[in-house]
Amino acid sequence: MTATMQTPYYLLEEEKLRRNLALIRSIAERAGVEFILAFKAYALWKTFPIFREYISHTTASSPYEARLALEEFGSKAHTYSPAYEAHTFGEIVRCSDHITFNSLRQFRQFSPQAIAAGVSCGLRINPEYSEIETALYNPCAPGSRFGVMAGDMPDPLPAGIEGFHCHCHCESSSYALEHTLEHIEAKFGPWLDRLRWLNLGGGHLVTRADYDVEHLIGLLQHFRRRHPALRVILEPGSAFGWQTGPLVAQVVDIVTNHGIKTAILNVSFTCHMPDCLEMPYHPAVRGAETLADEAACGHETEATVYRLGGNSCLSGDFMGYWRFPAPLHEGDTVIFEDMNHYTTVKTNMFNGIHHPSIVLLRTDGTRELLRAYRYEDYRDRMD
Repeated sequence: MTATMQTPYYLLEEEKLRRNLALIRSIAERAGVEFILAFKAYALWKTFPIFREYISHTTASSPYEARLALEEFGSKAHTYSPAYEAHTFGEIVRCSDHITFNSLRQFRQFSPQAIAAGVSCGLRINPEYSEIETALYNPCAPGSRFGVMAGDMPDPLPAGIEGFHCHCHCESSSYALEHTLEHIEAKFGPWLDRLRWLNLGGGHLVTRADYDVEHLIGLLQHFRRRHPALRVILEPGSAFGWQTGPLVAQVVDIVTNHGIKTAILNVSFTCHMPDCLEMPYHPAVRGAETLADEAACGHETEATVYRLGGNSCLSGDFMGYWRFPAPLHEGDTVIFEDMNHYTTVKTNMFNGIHHPSIVLLRTDGTRELLRAYRYEDYRDRMD
């Protein structure tokens, strides 16, 4: 494949992926903990042979993800779901070696089947503390459906509970984890030393340039000294795919309304970059200056300032503004940075829009097409 291949496509750069994996492995070894891959953020299974050089396990949240862990990653999953169903729980058990239950009722209902199969069972706990500011991503908000609060935890624990699972981070720092551990120990301390494992969930963005890795390692080392019998697990997703490659698109048309220019692309925010609209956040565009909406006020009519619009029928399928070094024209390439984590697993085929291909840039400079999408992929999802 050549550098001028047909857009749109996600580009995954192997060198950057390996750099992230090497850092994560180093942290795990120095801190004496285990890092596992969360499929909810990254599930490009054709790259799993690379991952297996650095980590051994993955985390799943559904029967399909659990099966992906067993059949494509090659090891059984650490599985958590807000609610398991009787008709698929057997598949969960077949594909998992750890299962976390969201409620005591579900534990009582399903754990006998899991324990009989040799699966280690745990409960999700809710420390009632999170530093996540975006409500959409906060699992500890009042009224949350996630986890058992300390006030509802029985003492002693029901037989068969071997671990706790907590998740209350989102691209967070080591200092957020420090505060979380303080709340976990304060609220759940009486139970911790009766367990075999503690899963601290995801949201630990250890590969971000400003992440304090040394503070994290020291924090985990001290925690393990306080609780030497606990096996500590972290399951980030974004950290593995962070800054590993862009989404490459092309300008199809430029329209103007009330002086505002919108470059319409052959990709869609709602279909191919849904987190941008959910969070929301403005993705970095290579070679362009990102203008916050308030900062763009008064600059909309500049010759090189554009909104970027998707090619779906959703009225809100646009973001803006960006200042480019020169006016845009039909056929120009627009590159959205850092579009492999979460983006690739949350895409959809709304409007039957052509889905971007997935391309792996190998360390030797060659490009490998991992997946090209066709009409049949859209058709077969509909009926």
